[in-house]
Parts: sequence; C-alpha cells; structure tokens
Amino acid sequence: MFSSKPNLTSQMPTFFMTARPYVTGLGTFDNSTVTGILEYESPVSMKNLPLFKPILPPLNDTSFATNFTNKLRSLANPQFPANVPQTVEKHFFFTIGLGTSPCRQNQTCQGPNGTKFAASVNNVSFAQPNTALLQAHFFGQSNGVYSPDFPINPTHWFDYTGNPPNNTNVSNGTKITVLPFNTSVELVMQDTSILGAESHPLHLHGFNFFVVGQGFGNYDPNNDPKNFNLVDPIERNTVGVPSGGWVAIRFLADNPGVWFMHCHLEVHTSWGLKMAWLVLDGKLPNQKLLPPPSDLPKC
Repeated sequence: MFSSKPNLTSQMPTFFMTARPYVTGLGTFDNSTVTGILEYESPVSMKNLPLFKPILPPLNDTSFATNFTNKLRSLANPQFPANVPQTVEKHFFFTIGLGTSPCRQNQTCQGPNGTKFAASVNNVSFAQPNTALLQAHFFGQSNGVYSPDFPINPTHWFDYTGNPPNNTNVSNGTKITVLPFNTSVELVMQDTSILGAESHPLHLHGFNFFVVGQGFGNYDPNNDPKNFNLVDPIERNTVGVPSGGWVAIRFLADNPGVWFMHCHLEVHTSWGLKMAWLVLDGKLPNQKLLPPPSDLPKC
C-alpha cells in the first residue's frame, strides 16, 4: 500500500512516497512505514498530475487491498494480447492454511492444547528431505527422497471459511506434483479458517502466472469460473491468497525441473506451507533439464 505527494516548488518534479505492508496475521510485521523520494531528471508537466494526501490505510485493511488489487491489469491489447492459457489440461484445488502437529516427548510447544504450530497445502506439511529434490530427480534417485503423489484436491472436504474441523492436525510428507512438459495448469488456492483465516502470499519458482480470479468465502467451481478474466489479467510470480477467500491462477508448465511453491511468510514456510512441482522434459533439446555444472559446490 502506498501514497505519494508531489513537491511543486522543486525545479524538477519530486514525489515524496510512503508505503507500508498489508498483513492479516498477528506479529508478522510491526506498524512500520517506509518512505522514499522519486525525482524526475527532466521537466514534467504538473498540470494533469493528481495530488494525493499521503494517508495510508491500516495494515490489515483487507477491503482496501482487495479493491486495489482487483483493478490491476496487464498491458495487453488486441494487438499484443496476454498469453493466458485459454484451455486447461490440469485442474488443481489446494487448501492453504495453518494447523497443528503433536508435540514431541520432552518438548514444550506453544500451539493450541500443547501442540506444535504447523502449516500445510492440502493438509500436507512439507517435510524437508536430506537430498535436494532436483538432484534426486535428475539422477533418477527419487526413492526415499520424495513421492509423486501430492493430492490434487483436499483429502478431507469441509466448510473452509466457516467453523474449522475439530481435528486440526496435519500430515507430513515430501510429496510433489508431476506435470508433463507444456501442460496448461489452473490452480485454485483456498484459504482456511483453521487457527484463524489469514492472507498468505504464495510464491511460485520458475514461472510467471496469470491471476484470473479471486473472491471471498468458499470457491464455487460451478459459478466462479464464469467471472474469470482471461483477457488482460495481471501476470505475477507471487499472489496473496485472500484472508477467508480464494484465488485462481493459470500458467504453462514449459520450464523443466523441480520448482517450489511456498508462502512468503518465512515462519509459515518453516512450518511446512510449501510444495513442489516437477515438470518433465520435453522432446526437443531446448526443452530438457540441463545437467549440473562441473564446479557445482557440494553440500
């Protein structure tokens, strides 16, 4: 969230800018504001520039953040349309949220009822392997490192933004999703109310994606896709899953390798809110994963 105000007395147009983060969870950020100065090197006409009073919304103003992001569009036009996948070969529905894990013996945990805080995608909390996923994939040594059976839908369905289930424990595993090269993907990510609804900034490595839709409440697969923007949606590699809502993205899996997708709140990532996509090689030489360099340092 940001605001700006021009300085009209300067010889060159100078904008004083302020910004602050948007966050819905407690203790993620303090009430900090960053400031900066933007000055143009050449004269700019100030007649048609709007004047803004630099008043910022509260940190957790979901309504303001939603109204702002809903206005964002790509620079697409009829001559240069956005390259949004118009047809989808693989559909995925992921729940994104917090949870708990049993506390180990002789360990003190600060979660509800003495449990340990956890986070998960489709109720799978990512377990960090001892061998790198990309290394295991390239050398064909995946056994004991990861399994290619990450669920494409939640294992247990419930009212995601209503009353949470009584059992908040998550499962643990190193699971990935395998995609053939050049697969068109649609992924809907649904926030959950387990231990409180919260906005999660999800970042995808290796790809840009198009944000084709978002909303609040539970995603409706019958009606919500009718309102998807497939003409000029914004293209990003990180998107906030709305607090108590959902977001839909589309991308083309044309980059072979193993790519993490994780929450950009570090504490949630450490609790297991991440998963990985494995994109297989294509048929052409330039569609294949390159071998590691000879001077690659070993762990």
